[in-house]
Amino acid sequence: MKVRVKEGTNRIIARVLIGMVVIIVGVMVGLMTIALIQKFRQHSEDSAGKPWLPNSNPVADSGEELLWQEDWVRHNGQVYAYNDKITTYLVMGIDKMTKVQPAANWILGGQSDAMFLVVLDGSTKQIELIPINRDTICEVDMYNPDGSFIATVPTQITLQHGYGDGMEISCERTVNTVSRLFYNIPIHGYVAVSMGAIPAINDVVGGVEVTVPHDMLWYIGTKKEETLKKGTVLHLMGTDAFRYIHDRDTRVFNSAGMRLERQKQYLDAYSKKMIGACKEDITIPVQLYKTLSEYMVTDVTIDEVAKLALVAMQYDFSADNIHTLAGETIAGERFEEFHLDQEAFYETILDIFYLPVEGVN
Repeated sequence: MKVRVKEGTNRIIARVLIGMVVIIVGVMVGLMTIALIQKFRQHSEDSAGKPWLPNSNPVADSGEELLWQEDWVRHNGQVYAYNDKITTYLVMGIDKMTKVQPAANWILGGQSDAMFLVVLDGSTKQIELIPINRDTICEVDMYNPDGSFIATVPTQITLQHGYGDGMEISCERTVNTVSRLFYNIPIHGYVAVSMGAIPAINDVVGGVEVTVPHDMLWYIGTKKEETLKKGTVLHLMGTDAFRYIHDRDTRVFNSAGMRLERQKQYLDAYSKKMIGACKEDITIPVQLYKTLSEYMVTDVTIDEVAKLALVAMQYDFSADNIHTLAGETIAGERFEEFHLDQEAFYETILDIFYLPVEGVN
């Protein structure tokens, strides 16, 4: 049965809010989690810089100056050091259903309507995910259609990918912008996938089973409507997977929040299915890579995917490892704006990317 949530008629709003986290669901686990997991690029001092996180408290003791390291920060009396066992990747879902191709000019690269930082901790063997709200206001580099630089201005982060060629340059500029937002944390690689790839990502593991978390209004074709009750079990295949994690009924209060709940649910279910499938057939990451190749821009080669799939099995991931950034959504002049809670954001970065330094406070 073909089903999808009834979207309503406001296509502009639907497009602006499309996906948020959606496309990453399959790509993150199917490609990043399973294949990139210890690529690490031998991330030495030369391959990635150090983050710059400001101290919330100045150095207290003069004697500390002899010990103090450039990547240390002090917060609430505790000193922290950047965890150099971490490798971070940016995964982007681009608001296009077509195969990737160069943009017609330097402002038509396509918006990154879904963004995740995939954080791989080599010391704990854990995968942490940080969804980035596509409406997050941050410093974005703007360009003219001819490619000439205009200025760096505060606007929605989703726009950065559009200021480029829709290929590698768009990705690299988005990586730089996300890194800058996160106090210059190193980002070691990227994957950008067009939304048209979601059915293939889903079906490569034989589909995903979910239990509907809330009552939903669905419709078949264009006429017949039905209410899908909470607790209903669905086996999602093909475009149904895309619709389950993308569509929403805009007439229902907090429909975006309900959709995000389904996306997280799907992500957890898909990751388990993908990991199980890879244990049975280690060639699946390579199959997925080939399937996605026409919809994907990445700086990861197929040889790296093949070599590292086995190593990836050492890592763990669950829904508890998804970290939602705190903040507030407000109505801007034209579109919604998400403003980070800077204090909570600072502490999230400390929690994920830093380790306490023992014996120094």
